[in-house]
Amino acid sequence: MPDQEPIPPPPPPPPSAEPEPAPKSTSTGLPSNVAAACIPLIGGIIFYILEKHDSFVRFYAMQSIIFGGAWILFAVVYSVAHMILTPIPAIGLFFAIVLWVIWALVGLAFLVLFIVTVVKAFTGVRWEIPYIGPMARQQMEKA
Repeated sequence: MPDQEPIPPPPPPPPSAEPEPAPKSTSTGLPSNVAAACIPLIGGIIFYILEKHDSFVRFYAMQSIIFGGAWILFAVVYSVAHMILTPIPAIGLFFAIVLWVIWALVGLAFLVLFIVTVVKAFTGVRWEIPYIGPMARQQMEKA
């Protein structure tokens, strides 16, 4: 039967409409990417205590704790500077405006970093916040 054509291979199966489930974190029962995207400081403390095995979640939790601590430290420094500088006669208004601009810019930077970190965690990418990420990694190596 030399004049027969070869049979073409069957087409690949269609892609599944359902996404593949993310790996579950072993202690919390949540998918790792959801557990990693936690609220700074309080959420980080909760997930750091609850999650004992998933290094992805623990890294993001530690980063969240340090990030929240940095935010609180900035708020305290801002409040002290505001209390000291704004009552000064004649230049207090200038300091109030300068401090408000600094507060707005730093607040925006913290918000952008928080959003980027949450998106990276949801997509399953291990991303380090500049300066904070290496500190979190160092703490994870000690633990």
